[in-house]
Amino acid sequence: MTSLGELERAVMNVLWETDRDMTAREVQDQLADRDLATTTVLTVLGRLERKQLVRRIRDGRAHHYRPVASREDHVAELMTDALDDASDRGAALARFLGSMSEEERSRLRDLLG
Repeated sequence: MTSLGELERAVMNVLWETDRDMTAREVQDQLADRDLATTTVLTVLGRLERKQLVRRIRDGRAHHYRPVASREDHVAELMTDALDDASDRGAALARFLGSMSEEERSRLRDLLG
């Protein structure tokens, strides 16, 4: 999975933070502080669709967009891809665990059972 550019990440954050499908205009409105043109938002949404991160749904003349997976699913896939790229997976995991807080390590122990 490819990582996201800064604007792609901002658009995905808008989509992940809502529980409904959104039009490009609604996404643009949520990013009003960036002063983006609708065509720019549509271009980013098209790239995200080609990357299979969003799904476009036709609704009459409009299109609505929704994430294909949750933010957590996306982050987990990025983590897996990063581990797959490591020449020493164990060393990469050890460094990752060393960067975690004690609370996060405790949560991980609970998840591992």
